[in-house]
Amino acid sequence: MPADRLLTTVLRAYQGVPDPEQNNRILSSTTSLLTTLSNPLNVTLLTSHLLTAPAIWNKIDGLDTSLRIISIFNTAAITVRKHHVEGHSKPYDAYQPRQGGGIACDDWAKAVVKGLDERTPRWQHILVICGVLIGMEGQERRGLSRGLRTTLENAMVTAVNLALDNPSTAGILGSGSLVLALNHAFPLLSDGVRSELNYDALLMVAARAMTSTEGYQEGYFIEAIDYDVKQVSGNKFDWAAKSASFQQLQKLAKKPVVASMGPLARLIAHAIENVRNPLLVVETREHLLAFTSGISQKWQRNKLSEIDPSEEATFLTPDTLRITFPVLWQILKTAMFATVVILRAVLGRTLIDRVLASPQVAPVTASQSLLVLGNIHFISSRLGSNAFSAYTFVNITSIDILTRFPSSSLAFLRTIYPPHAGQIPAHPLQRNHDLFYLNTAEHFTLSLKPADVESLIVTPCTPYLSPIANVHLLEIFEAAHSAMLAVLAAPQNEELTARILPFYVESLFASFPRNLSPRQFRFAFKALIQICTPPNPLSTSHPFMAETLLEMLHHRALNAPTTPLPPSVAIKSEADAKTQEIPLSEQAVLLLTLLDALPNVTMAVLEVWLPLSADLLNVIPDPSMKEHCKRRFWEVLEGGEMDVERSAVCVAWWGTRGGRERVLFGEAEGGPFMSGGLGAPGRESRL
Repeated sequence: MPADRLLTTVLRAYQGVPDPEQNNRILSSTTSLLTTLSNPLNVTLLTSHLLTAPAIWNKIDGLDTSLRIISIFNTAAITVRKHHVEGHSKPYDAYQPRQGGGIACDDWAKAVVKGLDERTPRWQHILVICGVLIGMEGQERRGLSRGLRTTLENAMVTAVNLALDNPSTAGILGSGSLVLALNHAFPLLSDGVRSELNYDALLMVAARAMTSTEGYQEGYFIEAIDYDVKQVSGNKFDWAAKSASFQQLQKLAKKPVVASMGPLARLIAHAIENVRNPLLVVETREHLLAFTSGISQKWQRNKLSEIDPSEEATFLTPDTLRITFPVLWQILKTAMFATVVILRAVLGRTLIDRVLASPQVAPVTASQSLLVLGNIHFISSRLGSNAFSAYTFVNITSIDILTRFPSSSLAFLRTIYPPHAGQIPAHPLQRNHDLFYLNTAEHFTLSLKPADVESLIVTPCTPYLSPIANVHLLEIFEAAHSAMLAVLAAPQNEELTARILPFYVESLFASFPRNLSPRQFRFAFKALIQICTPPNPLSTSHPFMAETLLEMLHHRALNAPTTPLPPSVAIKSEADAKTQEIPLSEQAVLLLTLLDALPNVTMAVLEVWLPLSADLLNVIPDPSMKEHCKRRFWEVLEGGEMDVERSAVCVAWWGTRGGRERVLFGEAEGGPFMSGGLGAPGRESRL
């Protein structure tokens, strides 16, 4: 059909009643016309009528319609540029027809923009300009002259600011369309043009777009899932792929805002960095807290939250595990990533802004940021809390800020204190909260009083230190040990440490190797030795504590099993797999633990335990394990772990007191000998 006749047909169709199938044909014809019309005035006319067409705008399918408008002008701009580049130098006639309408890129873009008149709202103008910009200039296409590109960039920012100045006229659709278009075009805007944006008005509009109907729907999709989760044969739960909630979830994943959530989160973060009113950052922070609190509460009411991640294969049907469950967690993960990226910007602004860094605002920001992390911990714990740098920055920075204010730290810990402290809860989500609490609370031991430390940290830790804890609780088990070591290491907790240390040591020894890997046990015992030796105060009030621990370790090593630990026991994490060079027995691990402790003991104790360690080395029957321990012994002696005074003790023991013979050849000291007497002939060493 000739372009002029097609134009008349399309303009007439614009005035019809909304019909989804007919609209698809109308919009496809519009895209074709934009690339084939040869008169710029017709391009202007088509653009103007498209934005007022009752067939398109009287029944809007959310932001899908807005995205379709962007796509139309994006595709048309790409095609016009392609025709201009490929056909610029080619002659055309009846046998070689011209490609497209023959309008130059700049002239075509100007014709499109002329169709943006006062009859249509500003947010629709933004959609069109966005499509033209990304079509002509995206992916380094350089279809426009420099002057016109700058003009279009300024026009888009002006339209955005005008739309933001009158949010009531735009409505929910207009605000969402504005954010959608700006999100797509933002990478193409120059720094100078970006600086003209009204970030104060943009920030909350973008933040609400992320969480509202066109975004994550305030988490209501989680509630809908609960109605479709059914218990089937046995203890299995099924969430069918044909259920209404899953189909809704699939539509949610394809929504324009959710599909481009990564760039949107970065846009919101950029707005936070550039707002003039710092209190808007506070409003954004509170908005995130409300959003994540809603998600956490809705997940707690969902049947799926009652299943521990380690038991999902047992209690979920294969189709649920394979089809529906991964889609849910993918959406939740994108929500978590977006939240953390925005929080990182909030804390970054807090560090440099005088108002936000004030004692009245900073601790509240830190507390609420940690509350947000706690709300999404059931998501982040599946990836590992240190899986990405933004999460680590938010977590550590919030803790650093909060520890400067002891009263705020105390109030925060009381806010998130487990209601069931002192016992292991049955609900997996409550145990997940315990894990977050213990990982967070261990950083506050230096800013709390001993009485508060005992009630807020020691009490919640205690049930998870049990050596008979469930095998699925190993992550919380490790967190409890880490928190307890932080308590024991705090100098102001000397009296508390002396009181609870015997209980903890008993639990530590009883937990290895069933619940603690060799790496974890060695680290924990070394930390205990450091706590019991100078300059820590406990070494003064209880000077024999370190030797007592070494005696307990030595006694257990003499009677420990000599068979290699099975991989299921020796390797409990990726860190364990990286550190284990060869399979080791429990006895060998205990010897290595003893060697790790030697650089921290006093010189008098060191002189006693060097020969005892060498004798224990010779008790190990397996040659490969013995050789591994021997290398570690030598590494401790000469690897730089000892200070100067302890190194002198080691050198004297190695060279003149039989240390070399004991370690290398298993020869114990005889004697006593008269000075200068001849000993029994033996092997010589060049060491």
